[in-house]
Amino acid sequence: MKKQNLIVTLALLFVALTALESCVKDSLDPAPEDEIQQEEEEQEEEVDESLLVNLEIPEGFEFNTAETVTLTINDASTDAIYTVYAYNNFQYDVQETTVINDDGESETETSFESDELNQVLFTGRPVNGTLEYTIPTPSYYSQLYIRRREGNVFSSEIVNISGGTASYTHSDMSGKARKAEVARFKSNALLRNSRGSGINVDSLYCVNGGGQLFTVNPLNGNLTDLAAMPQGSWTAAVDEANMYLYSIGRSKPYPLMRYDMINDNWTTVGNVGMGGPRLDFRKEDGLLYFSTKAKLYTIDPTNAAVLSTWKINNLDVTTGGDLACSNDGTLFLSSFGGLYRLDPNDDSSFQATRISADNLPFNPTSMTFDSNGELWLANSNNSSDLIIMDTVTGGWEYIYGPNSTSGVNFGRTINDLGTLTISLDIEDPDTDGDGITDSNDEYPEDAEKAFEQYTPSKYGWGTVAFEDLWPYLGDYDFNDTAVNYRFVAVQNALNEVVQLDIHFEVTSDGAGLINAYGIEFESIAPGQVASVTGTVLTENYINVEPNGVEAGQNRAVIILFDNNETMLNVATTVTVRFTTPLSLAQLGIAPFNSFLIVNRERGREIHLPNRLRTSLGENIVDTEGVNRDPDGNYQTDSRLPWAINIVHDFKVPRERVPVNQAYNFFNQWATSGGTLYADWYKDNAGYRNASDLK
Repeated sequence: MKKQNLIVTLALLFVALTALESCVKDSLDPAPEDEIQQEEEEQEEEVDESLLVNLEIPEGFEFNTAETVTLTINDASTDAIYTVYAYNNFQYDVQETTVINDDGESETETSFESDELNQVLFTGRPVNGTLEYTIPTPSYYSQLYIRRREGNVFSSEIVNISGGTASYTHSDMSGKARKAEVARFKSNALLRNSRGSGINVDSLYCVNGGGQLFTVNPLNGNLTDLAAMPQGSWTAAVDEANMYLYSIGRSKPYPLMRYDMINDNWTTVGNVGMGGPRLDFRKEDGLLYFSTKAKLYTIDPTNAAVLSTWKINNLDVTTGGDLACSNDGTLFLSSFGGLYRLDPNDDSSFQATRISADNLPFNPTSMTFDSNGELWLANSNNSSDLIIMDTVTGGWEYIYGPNSTSGVNFGRTINDLGTLTISLDIEDPDTDGDGITDSNDEYPEDAEKAFEQYTPSKYGWGTVAFEDLWPYLGDYDFNDTAVNYRFVAVQNALNEVVQLDIHFEVTSDGAGLINAYGIEFESIAPGQVASVTGTVLTENYINVEPNGVEAGQNRAVIILFDNNETMLNVATTVTVRFTTPLSLAQLGIAPFNSFLIVNRERGREIHLPNRLRTSLGENIVDTEGVNRDPDGNYQTDSRLPWAINIVHDFKVPRERVPVNQAYNFFNQWATSGGTLYADWYKDNAGYRNASDLK
């Protein structure tokens, strides 16, 4: 970087850009051209290359933070359902902390976070043997994570992104063999049980830190030893459909171990890389849910990959305890602070609601639901107690152990529990008759809807941020109007789009102007929209047709709101319904052709770089000041944009703080054409200057 010159900084930024064209503004009146020219003539030859206006931006770079990827899945099965994630296996915020384990001993435990953008992108099924989606993924991602479900059999594959494409062909038949083996075992077990030979309908599977695996009959407390574990553990989770028990070892490298209930043997799947006390299997998505401290993770049981991370809010005590999924899929968490229900929020977190009273008889270290929906909890004493708790009232009762009146004393520790229920498989119904069974159908009672595609992801938010002085320069804090978005394309059983839900919120209003925000569907005619609901139009200059699209447009345009000031921090949903189902290609890639309408001037539109104006937009060429965009491509001669789309919840800079001052690696990203620091906008160590952010 050349030596910073004070004259340049004051003359160029604060006179030419800030004082006359700043974001703290009440009008669009430009500075006279002769004044700006005079200021530029006073500049010395030596300039500061760190200033945004002096950056050398490669030709063709459009400041994209996402890559468009076309994924093709080949699968001849008509019953396979796919869920696809954006995937990055890098570990963030790796920590070694000292905790008290289930045995009351002090030990060092490893924890980390997966990438916050590791989230679901879409669900769908192959039609005529093929499933193809074109999706935006963060530019620094190089892989997709594919989860396949056929009945109760799950499998997964990590595929590489190369040249904007990725592909997967399904050929593994091992899941069908296991399904047949489980069916034979269950049938024989139920037959023996009907003859009174003692096979339990429910069995409580128990593990401990000493490496013991055993079952407890919930009807009489009888204990049966099973194959010893490869390593002691605090965790157990049962996949009833496939008759596997999963457990994470108590010591590094924290292996994920799988017990085969049919053949009474153990295998090691892989290494999770962190330990903790809480684990359960959720049949709805075939994933392991793991928790330590105030974090919740999803783990793929087929390969031990950590997929997603959530924060847990409102835990009074974050140590100890367990996780359990109820029969309806609700997650419950126990810690040494009591029993909680976990409810998902919209911001990649879960809210913990305390259920139990303060008078629990012990610190729970394990819990599981039985087939009757009753919650069993155990402590980790040398001879553990078992209680049953009511998840509604928080009431409890001793069932087995030294403090019960049953006379059953196990004489060993239970560090975690899981339930296996032997029963005939119940057929998964298809209530709406659309060919998608209810457990795979996002809308099981609506035959016109089945799947969803998310942009940027199921739980993530993207941001479109604007400088609103176009065609003049601004101060590049990108906080004049910033809109957080999540687009959800609702599809039918043939993967065709029937509805689009637009969830959005204005997160910054740094302008002194009244701005509107809209989107254009570049391949959809206005008449293909059946209805638009939820828009907020109060300024009386946006004209709409009866179906809700803007009047006078050649393509379908929807103005979501027309006053950014009144929409600040107001979460809103706009729903667009189409007259006939559309292909995903016809819908386009979100956030579509997003644009700002500046200061109630309908023709003054600001778009992302190289996107076209709508039919009502004007190319403002004749101006009193210096027009920085004479060709109307929404980039200056030095290729700076007036709008930027970020596949992340973008924290905008404070007033008059340029984006490259708030974000330390913005310059490297921009001057490299996006190849360096492609994740510059994230909250990684050293990436942001918190004092410069709103």
